[in-house]
Amino acid sequence: MLAKTSQSAETTRDHLDKSFGKRSFERLASKQKSRKKWLLVQPVSNTGMMVDSGSVSIPLNLLMVATLAGKLFDVTFIDERLGDEVPDDLSLYDVVAITSRTLNATKAYAIAKKAKHQGKIVILGGVHPTMLHDEALEYSTSVVYGEIESVWTELVTDLIMGNMKPVYRAKALKPMTSMLHPDFSFALQSRNAKKYSSRIPILATKGCPVGCNFCTTPTIYGKHHRYRDIDFVLDEMRYHQDRLDKEKVHFSFMDDNISFRPSYFTDLLEGMAKIGVRWNANISMNFLHKPEIAELAGWSGCDLMSIGFESLNPETLKSVHKGSNRLDNYETVVDNLHRNGVAIQGYFMFGFDNDSEESFQLTYDFIMNNGIEFPVFSLVTPFPGTPYFEEMKPRLRHFDWDKYDTYHYMFEPQGMSGDKMLENFVKLQKEVYKGKSILQRMRGKPLNWVWLANYKMNRFTSKLRPEFYL
Repeated sequence: MLAKTSQSAETTRDHLDKSFGKRSFERLASKQKSRKKWLLVQPVSNTGMMVDSGSVSIPLNLLMVATLAGKLFDVTFIDERLGDEVPDDLSLYDVVAITSRTLNATKAYAIAKKAKHQGKIVILGGVHPTMLHDEALEYSTSVVYGEIESVWTELVTDLIMGNMKPVYRAKALKPMTSMLHPDFSFALQSRNAKKYSSRIPILATKGCPVGCNFCTTPTIYGKHHRYRDIDFVLDEMRYHQDRLDKEKVHFSFMDDNISFRPSYFTDLLEGMAKIGVRWNANISMNFLHKPEIAELAGWSGCDLMSIGFESLNPETLKSVHKGSNRLDNYETVVDNLHRNGVAIQGYFMFGFDNDSEESFQLTYDFIMNNGIEFPVFSLVTPFPGTPYFEEMKPRLRHFDWDKYDTYHYMFEPQGMSGDKMLENFVKLQKEVYKGKSILQRMRGKPLNWVWLANYKMNRFTSKLRPEFYL
């Protein structure tokens, strides 16, 4: 009997895979007596370091799950970061699906444990369950390894047939051409939706071939860079322009490295220039030293680029395989963007073995001399499942996932004591965000949200103490 059930499920999945583009799931779902009810949860983190404070971005990945599931099932969407609460009684739901990063894994597991205790099908997905799927399985019925789009056919078939597997991992990742427009109504129905950032998350590419040893992206989205059709991306932007009844809609690209393929990137910029949107993105600096790219970015409506400078120490960059970062290009990249009206959110990490007190001074000088509008500082955090985590595991101070937020002290660097490192880390933030420094860095810049971000950081950093990071 078990063999028959398994064979039937396999045959059904094969059929659905072949007809995926025709939305034929409905035929299978119609065989059910009633539509299954899903609860999708975005957990809040337990860290106090401004991670979930203020406005937060709409969780695009979870929204994609809602969009897929909503075509077959009744879906309730809860985002704890807004103040929404997961009910204690989950009797209304058949499936509880939870996304998780490492810093909110403890909270995700608590919700999952409660749901499983109440007899629900519990699905865990996201970065942390992917990187540590054996751990996540202790709290769930099934774990989605990587992106859900590439296993959706199999997962839904098994769910309806009542034959769930422990782990859903795609043999091959689906092309992004089949990616649906996310249905934002699931997120915006919350009474607290006003707490979401006005910047609309959007995705054009997935994957990154660079291979930084501290990064989770290649495991989640693959090392091959995949792309949506540009017309499809632009069409999604026009949809939001129509929905909001205005042209100057602001988009935030969620791509890890939108610029990896220059021809695709420049074609996308030319398309955005024609429809009048504003946008920001994470970007590698591997070809931003070319002035024409920065000029095209500014012309197309870019007002901010998020760049991982990471370190001013060449040995540190080499140790983490950050080959796209060349110190001799740093100032050129900054100058090119600034001359075209593009502000910079610069990321800088500390706590590497090669760091010294000089590392902090070099970073301060670079930020102040180049007018980096929004510097973001973090401590080196080896995330579970990455090569860097395995390398550093014997030296890690703890495995408290709540503190894996890039703002807690994970290990003592070889070049300086932990106390001295944290002392300098706090001092740097206070110096960069004191009033006089803000005025120096922001002199001549337009009065916009970046000024407000600096003001908030001034208030936040003034209260920092080294012990906050322990």
